Amino acid sequence: MSTIEKIQEELDVLLQEEKEHEIILYNDDVNTFDFVIDSLISVCEHTLEQAEQCTILVHYKGKCTVKTGSYKDLEPRCSMLLDLGLSAEIQ
Repeated sequence: MSTIEKIQEELDVLLQEEKEHEIILYNDDVNTFDFVIDSLISVCEHTLEQAEQCTILVHYKGKCTVKTGSYKDLEPRCSMLLDLGLSAEIQ
């Protein structure tokens, strides 16, 4: 294996580790619009407008990406959303 191939392989591994993930929030029939909006502002650091738009998308489309980033950053945020009674997962 040439030096260039080895470096490219190492770079590919690093890029996979830094891959962006996303928190997907799903619709439910339990939580109110205001509660979901407040949760997104608190947990995902959304502005009021971002939280409102995501909440509307979740309501009408069934799901919405509410936060992107590294898995390390998203995992505790997703756990907080789940603890609040929302339906969410990291992809």
